[in-house]
Amino acid sequence: MSATTKIKICGLRTAEAAWVAASEGVDFLGFVFVEGVRRQLKPSEGQAVIRSYRTRGDRRDRRRGKGPQLVGLFRNQDAGMVNRLSRQTDLDRIQLTGDEDETYARSIHKPVFRQVRIRPETTRVELSETVQTQLDAGRMVVLDRYDAKVPGGGGVSFDWSVAEGVANREGVLLAGGLTPENVGDAIRQLEPWGVDVSSGVETDGVKDHDKIRAFIEAVRAVQEIPAG
Repeated sequence: MSATTKIKICGLRTAEAAWVAASEGVDFLGFVFVEGVRRQLKPSEGQAVIRSYRTRGDRRDRRRGKGPQLVGLFRNQDAGMVNRLSRQTDLDRIQLTGDEDETYARSIHKPVFRQVRIRPETTRVELSETVQTQLDAGRMVVLDRYDAKVPGGGGVSFDWSVAEGVANREGVLLAGGLTPENVGDAIRQLEPWGVDVSSGVETDGVKDHDKIRAFIEAVRAVQEIPAG
C-alpha cells in the first residue's frame, strides 16, 4: 500500500476551507472557474479568495517547497483568458474539464491536469491508452465519471474496476463520488497515485471543515495499515 497517496480538495469557495485543507497537509487545492456551475468563482471572487488564502503563510511555504499547489478548473473557455487569469490569481496548475483539443492544451502556460471522464462503455484498454497519452504529454490526469449535464463534482462514482492498473500510475488522481466513508475502499482496490474530492466533503452544498478532515484522516488510515 502506498504511503504517499496525493490528496486534492476541489471546489473550494472560501479561504477558510482552503486553509483547513492546507493545514492538514493536502497536495492540491482546486478552485472552479467553469462558467455556469454551482461552485463557480468569478475571476474577482477567485482572486479575492486566493489572495486571502495566500496571506496566511502560503507564500512562505511555497518558497520552502512546501504547501499545496493551487489548481484552477476551466471548461472550453478562451485560452488567452485562462492564461491571464492563471497569472492574476497565481495558480500553479490548470485543470481542463471540457473538450479542449491537443492544440489548446499545448497553449496553456501552466502545467495541466487533464480530466478524463469515464462512460459506462469505456473499457480498461481504452482508458489505459487515453490516460497514457496524457501522461506522455507531461500532464496529470483526473479520472471522473461521465455525466452529460455535469462537467465534474457530481458526487457519483464510476465502475472502479475499469481503472485497475491505470489509477496507480504516477500523476493519476481518482475522482467521482469519493467520500470519507468509501475512499479507503477505493485506495485498497486501486492504490491510486492520488484522490480528488469535492461534493463528498460538503454539507448542503457547502464545504464542511469536519468532512474535509475526516476525508484526509480516512486516506491516511489506509496508508498506516501494514501491507500483507
